[in-house]
Amino acid sequence: MKFINPRVDYAFKKIFGSHQSEKILISFLNAIIYDGEKIIESLTIVNPFNPGQIISFKDTYLDVKAVLVDGSIVVIEMQVARMTAFNKRVAYNLAKAYANQLDKGEKYPLLNPAIAVTITDFILFKTTDDAINKFVFQEETKKYKCLEKELRLIFVELPKFKKSLSELKNLTDKWIYFLQEAASFDEIPENLGEVAEIEQALNIANFINMTPEELEIVENRGIALQDERGRIAYAE
Repeated sequence: MKFINPRVDYAFKKIFGSHQSEKILISFLNAIIYDGEKIIESLTIVNPFNPGQIISFKDTYLDVKAVLVDGSIVVIEMQVARMTAFNKRVAYNLAKAYANQLDKGEKYPLLNPAIAVTITDFILFKTTDDAINKFVFQEETKKYKCLEKELRLIFVELPKFKKSLSELKNLTDKWIYFLQEAASFDEIPENLGEVAEIEQALNIANFINMTPEELEIVENRGIALQDERGRIAYAE
């Protein structure tokens, strides 16, 4: 077996944002947002990826957007390379997802919470070793929270996750390991296959289940992302 790299934006969108990905995305979001608790029970993927969909290289990133059963909006993004004003873009996308719920003249009580889940293949926060960091609005000095459930930012920094396959303890560990290592698998590891949604994700990522056109897109986007990382590293 051989699997595509889920960190490549096109592959990430295919795995987590396709028509058949709802259970995969529910499991992933429960792992990342709620530490593995089964809080999210259903969701709807907005503008789902369609098999064979052609993505232009002019698209600087591909995100996955879902609406939970309670109306909350979640925007999920995989970012491999650093970019200028990256944090501002994340904040902008969260604010846009929140504000775009209302048409002109509609009332603020109709607004539902919005969450941005951002996975990076580089380190953002050098002051902590935690792989997952979650942010809400809070008072600057006394730290009491404001708009706690309305706007949330969650970051997953893959380079900070150091566990080996045998050290994976919970659903969160297993999903992060999937993102890190799926491209290196030659079979589905037993302790990952125990999670039905991860097994399904790996089946979507299996080379044998992809068209030659899709494989070419994944390869070309992967090369482009590596080139971009090299350019940034050289500039630094």
